[in-house]
Amino acid sequence: MFHCRAGISVLHPATLASTWFGAGLLPKAPGTWGSAAALPFAWGLMAMGGPVLLLAATVACFAVGWWASSVYVGRTGAEDPGEVVIDEVAGQWLVLLAAPLEPVSYLAAFALFRLFDIKKPWPVSWADRRVGGGLGIMLDDILAGLYGLGLMALLNHVRS
Repeated sequence: MFHCRAGISVLHPATLASTWFGAGLLPKAPGTWGSAAALPFAWGLMAMGGPVLLLAATVACFAVGWWASSVYVGRTGAEDPGEVVIDEVAGQWLVLLAAPLEPVSYLAAFALFRLFDIKKPWPVSWADRRVGGGLGIMLDDILAGLYGLGLMALLNHVRS
């Protein structure tokens, strides 16, 4: 059974969005679950509209994530709860902007994002420590995603 923190229902729109429809409520490594749950959505968006549609969805995900995570932390009192994974979705989608629509590239993009999200090079670590609330939750993953996007683009350039 999935459990959510006291103060907000698992069916509340902010919970559904911030946990990416429950992916963040799965046991162990919620950030990895959130990143993995982002992949099929990105694949569909890229197949339907290419990088432009995925970029638009990423911007929308960032905006919704900022709102949803702000509501979630406000209701639960938690500073940066692990079950909030919409930030991983937005960051993962950034890296996937440079990934060709093929399974190996998506796996590489997944690994790159997880690496930068976990290692938190500067300024990711700065944002993680200094920026609070919903914006802080989203910002460090966006910055990690930008690192991954840059490296993924470089890998594609070298590969071609």
